[in-house]
Amino acid sequence: MNPIINHLIQLQELHLIRVEQAAQRGGHMLEELNASIQTLTEQLPPDIRATVAKMQKRDPVMIVPVCHAVCTGCGMRIPTSLVQAVRIAEQINICPTCTRMLFYPEGAPRQIAKAPSRTEPRRVGITRFSSPSLMLPRLAATDRDGVIRELAFLMKTQGFVDDEQKLVEGALRREAIVSTAVEHGLAFPHVRGVEGGGLTLALGISPKGVRFDPSDKTLTRIVFFVAIPTAASGFYLKLLAGLAETFSDPETRKALMAEDTPEGLWKTLVKLTKRTVS
Repeated sequence: MNPIINHLIQLQELHLIRVEQAAQRGGHMLEELNASIQTLTEQLPPDIRATVAKMQKRDPVMIVPVCHAVCTGCGMRIPTSLVQAVRIAEQINICPTCTRMLFYPEGAPRQIAKAPSRTEPRRVGITRFSSPSLMLPRLAATDRDGVIRELAFLMKTQGFVDDEQKLVEGALRREAIVSTAVEHGLAFPHVRGVEGGGLTLALGISPKGVRFDPSDKTLTRIVFFVAIPTAASGFYLKLLAGLAETFSDPETRKALMAEDTPEGLWKTLVKLTKRTVS
């Protein structure tokens, strides 16, 4: 892949992490992230730097993968010749519809699209993104990496993603930048660019707690693991805010952790997030 494309993907990830941090931690790590973003931006060629600055005034998602000949940013099909050019990556290619920069994802995890039944009731709230089969009321893992592997494996065995190992690798790369652990014993490990379906959320509970952030003494007990398609990057931030708001209340956390079956955990999650997740 063109080194500049890799550079742009890294820069975009930092921008998105900065938005998460601003929403969740009230400024924690923002100074360090800003410095990294400035350094990466200054390393870009002047013409691309100007393009990036213009695009990010409109949308933090400036470079998106091509999946099945479709721009994942706008959902429009792109010409075969352009798909081949993106795959070769000899230059920066632009989506003719949304004008985002394009790249071809090599070895990325993919979702397994599940078409809803015509007789199935319309899904609302958290039910749009998860299911009882993605609930783990008692995580077996005792450390961060193990928790991520356990939840990724659950997504794979329940038919939501095609390759749990790629999902694990993506989540751990994200954790290496800034921990997704936040206040109140919550953590939100996630992987962006998981195309092929909608945003998918798994929930795991660790009654004893695990150390999700090596620099923090606080133990994490509630873990939301999320696979995010590119088009849902903006919505994920709203979901994150809604879940964080819900479980900032100790009573809601207590109610969630009291459940000992997937079905009970699911019903409680749906009930508690009815107001905050739409």
